[in-house]
Amino acid sequence: MEKSVGEGTSPKAAGTPLAQRLNYLFANMHPPGAPYTNAYVAEEISSEADAYGGVTLTEQYLSMLRNAKRANPSPDVLRALAKFFGVPVGYLLGDLSESQAERVEEEVQFLVAMRDQRVRAIALRSVGLPPEVQDSLSEIICQFRRQMNLPDGPPDSGGETSGGGN
Repeated sequence: MEKSVGEGTSPKAAGTPLAQRLNYLFANMHPPGAPYTNAYVAEEISSEADAYGGVTLTEQYLSMLRNAKRANPSPDVLRALAKFFGVPVGYLLGDLSESQAERVEEEVQFLVAMRDQRVRAIALRSVGLPPEVQDSLSEIICQFRRQMNLPDGPPDSGGETSGGGN
């Protein structure tokens, strides 16, 4: 059964902020198919140590970080994990404001949505259409979502307008 956008682990789940964010990334930031395993991520970072600042990780250590049994990894480990998942290191360090962290999570959800070939096809087919046609398509999608008792859509992610004046 396919997961829908937003169905992954919430970054607000139990555990330390670092464990929450790591688990969120593991649940959402992966190629189509199964999420990454601790063993896979540890091996990728360790086998490409030059690309990841010389960091080597074990599956066990990564598991301890994700289970909040270890909460103080070195900044180098956090940089390597951030690079692997393609997020700012401040997200894992906890250096981002709440709104900046939410923005990272919105971008993750966008990438999750773009993994779905059907979602990509709809988005790409709307490219080049006049704004009023794109607005009409968006409204049609909202109507279908309401008929299916789904929320109208994800929260605005900036850069989009929602029928307001220009």
